[in-house]
Amino acid sequence: MGQLSTIRQYRTALVTGASAGLGLAFARMLRDEGLKVWGASRNPVASAKAEGWQPVVLNLLEPGSIDAAIAQVRREVGVPDILVNNAGAGVFAGFAYFPPDEISRQLQLMLEGPMVLTRAFWPEMLARKSGAVVNVASLAAEFPLPGLSIYTAAKAGLSGFSRALMIESAKSGVQVLDFQPGDYKTDFNKSVVRPSSGEAWEARAWERFEELLENGPLPVRAAEDLRRALARGRSGTVTSGDWFQTHAASFAQWLGGRALMRRLIGKYYRI
Repeated sequence: MGQLSTIRQYRTALVTGASAGLGLAFARMLRDEGLKVWGASRNPVASAKAEGWQPVVLNLLEPGSIDAAIAQVRREVGVPDILVNNAGAGVFAGFAYFPPDEISRQLQLMLEGPMVLTRAFWPEMLARKSGAVVNVASLAAEFPLPGLSIYTAAKAGLSGFSRALMIESAKSGVQVLDFQPGDYKTDFNKSVVRPSSGEAWEARAWERFEELLENGPLPVRAAEDLRRALARGRSGTVTSGDWFQTHAASFAQWLGGRALMRRLIGKYYRI
């Protein structure tokens, strides 16, 4: 990335889910671009010491933890120039077998939590007419994932939230990115909760899901896509991943409509 930053208008960043996967790649990229990074996760100390950023303990399922994290960041940096809402996890199950208590947990983790964090810093970003909010949604917002229905709903909601903020802040100087990654080679699948149902389609879809992650691009590609998007200084939706997921699927939907797209997704996941 070189010594000269291409996002030099920014100096500080808060990244959630910074201890692994895409969040770790984002935090490293921002650090290498010369920003001072606050890396938030449930257990941030080890990764922060290894990577050279400030640790922030954050569990988005606990309101008290969110309040404490916001208070720490305000104490140490005030309002970060960049907020990257990246933390997330999945529950894989057909909706008939989906644990009822996990519905609210998934929405709190990947929709309500990012909204609360954004609200904590958003008014001051608008007042100073600078800053960036990056909401890491998913291509699932446009192309639903079987077995991950609530994850899909949360990411679609986060994407819609981002687009609404873009309209509200169109002339403010604040950048909003609806960042939609596809399947990347991470350990995301190892943290996914999988209630047992015995449904044959679930087993096939899960096998396909793991194949896609294993053969996906490395997270550094997503970090580079984010760097370029931040450097452009414009709000918008950014898709990131392999060529098929970011281009061919969109073209197929445009060509054949949503009904055809649903059938193709079913075949893609061997249902």
